[in-house]
Amino acid sequence: MTVALAGRRARTTSGTRAPRRVAVAVALGVGAAATTAACSSGDAAGDDGAATTTLTVFAAASLTEAFEQVAADFEAAHAGVDVRLSFAGSSDLVAQVQQGAPADVLASADTATMDRLVADDLVDDPRVFATNTLTIAVPAGNPAGVTGLADLADPALTLVLCAPEVPCGAASARVAEAAGLDLAPDSEEQSVTDVLGKVAAGEADAGLVYVTDVARGGDAVEGVAFPEAANAVNTYPVAAVADAAQPVLAAEFVDAVLSPEGRAVLAGVGFAPPSS
Repeated sequence: MTVALAGRRARTTSGTRAPRRVAVAVALGVGAAATTAACSSGDAAGDDGAATTTLTVFAAASLTEAFEQVAADFEAAHAGVDVRLSFAGSSDLVAQVQQGAPADVLASADTATMDRLVADDLVDDPRVFATNTLTIAVPAGNPAGVTGLADLADPALTLVLCAPEVPCGAASARVAEAAGLDLAPDSEEQSVTDVLGKVAAGEADAGLVYVTDVARGGDAVEGVAFPEAANAVNTYPVAAVADAAQPVLAAEFVDAVLSPEGRAVLAGVGFAPPSS
């Protein structure tokens, strides 16, 4: 299995075949990403020489753990299908699709980014499948003693947030505005994974991420819940890309995400169901 996030070197593991994660090469531009995806799309020979069909799925970074499991289950139910997963910030992924990077499915961390593709007729009928809520991530032991959202306005605190064009950044701005706070981050990142990484590495005293990210952060981070998060719950849509190379499989993957089994996977890593 090839495993990578945007901007990071891929690593390859052996053993039972699992869904591949490929980098969306944001730093290298869309052309590089399109070339990479194009070379790995369609039909190809697997490691054992058998023909495989590749399904390319772009997904928000916060979906990493859930979609790896959904993809593994999908492959198990679809012999000869190789799911290639690309995780990055939703805005980056949308830009990739707008500029021609081949993908079959896209799942975004909010409806606003997906709506850009809807406006361009680049996706088919997005369907909402989950919600996620912000929390404060702090390094293990909470050395800065963060207890709530108001603490993040302390200029002595090293704060990292998602950039405002990214769904987690837009949500952060909404909760800050609703609370009447002026948050001045020391850095702004292009994905929630990068925010979590800086907190886990001790490079920041706190960051705003989703509850699902703290859950997958292990012992390196802790979460500090705050009531203001209710003002910015993110809704996650998924859709088949309009010019998908594998339209039938793309529709089936969307169905898998919304199936009872898919919802169970999402709930298991901390996502809440969409509001009715």
